[in-house]
Amino acid sequence: MKFNLTAQDPLSKARAGEITTDHGTIQTPIFMPVGTAGTVKAVHQHELKQDISAQIILGNTYHLYLRPGLNTLESVGGLHKFNGWDGPILTDSGGYQVYSLTEVRKIKEEGVTFRSHIDGSKHLFTPENVMDIQRIIGADIIMAFDECTPYPCDYNYAKRSIEMTHRWLKRCCDRFDSTGPKYGYSQTLFPIVQGSVYKDLRVRSAEVIASYEREGNAIGGLSVGEPAEEMYAMTEIVCNILPQQKPRYLMGVGTPVNILENIALGIDMFDCVMPTRNARNGMLFTKNGIINIKNEKWKNDFSAIEDDSDLFADRDYSKAYLRHLIHSGEMLGAQIATLHNLHFYLWLVKEARKKIIAGEFYDWKNMMAKRLGQRL
Repeated sequence: MKFNLTAQDPLSKARAGEITTDHGTIQTPIFMPVGTAGTVKAVHQHELKQDISAQIILGNTYHLYLRPGLNTLESVGGLHKFNGWDGPILTDSGGYQVYSLTEVRKIKEEGVTFRSHIDGSKHLFTPENVMDIQRIIGADIIMAFDECTPYPCDYNYAKRSIEMTHRWLKRCCDRFDSTGPKYGYSQTLFPIVQGSVYKDLRVRSAEVIASYEREGNAIGGLSVGEPAEEMYAMTEIVCNILPQQKPRYLMGVGTPVNILENIALGIDMFDCVMPTRNARNGMLFTKNGIINIKNEKWKNDFSAIEDDSDLFADRDYSKAYLRHLIHSGEMLGAQIATLHNLHFYLWLVKEARKKIIAGEFYDWKNMMAKRLGQRL
């Protein structure tokens, strides 16, 4: 994997760059649609490519390990062959999913034992086997196995947690470096900075992660319930330490406003389930603010979903029709809303990139942040 910085905003730390993988080039800043179980919910691959203009998607190690399972994925030649997506894929290590299974998991130095949410069967994730699993899934970018601490989190727990995450990282790197890719294309490993909302822990974790000199770095454990100001403060601290010449990935973030503010702090890559999950519940993100399409006010609004959009679904369907579909529980409603939200998120980061290159990002970001957060 290669990363080239192509532009820097003069009034912020926002940057435009280009990540090159064996499955294609990614222009940053970028938003990555989340395809947890090998699919971005309600979206065909051709829509991802042609209508949404996605450049990279996510898969999740925990879910893919349980279903369809490693035998199936290895038999077909990895997730790209299995789901028909020929662009880059990043896999989350499963650390976040295991963290969220608080009732059915146990964390020890060796790794994490957990019970499947599907059938209750018992499993063990270690730094070593999570590297092996992601090799088999066939992701272009593999995430280190870490512990994602909750919010709020006791300082001493957070301190013990980052120390274990760092020990696990050493084991991840040793295993990754002693094995090779399975399917003839290269894979890369990103470590993850943790440390909850404690400045000294974030500094220490960022310094340790930077010292490993991997091809890219991630920031985890944010967007787990802390105030946005805390998220921005931790991101700024970490971005000041992580190397300039490598991509920075802020995991699980966030709203359109969160994305713009974190781009301004020096983040290059984002993912979040918000545009897809909220779409299925009738929440639309637009250039002028947030629409709850279930509200009565849209019942007889026959205007296009977003008339200045280049997405067919935004132009061809009205707000009233989409409201009817969502209220009726029609699958097409979830499909249209998901297409819209993902298209909007990809439009937003593409527009941010244009403004960075033109040297106009900072003022545009401030104007857009006011607009995007308002309820219509």
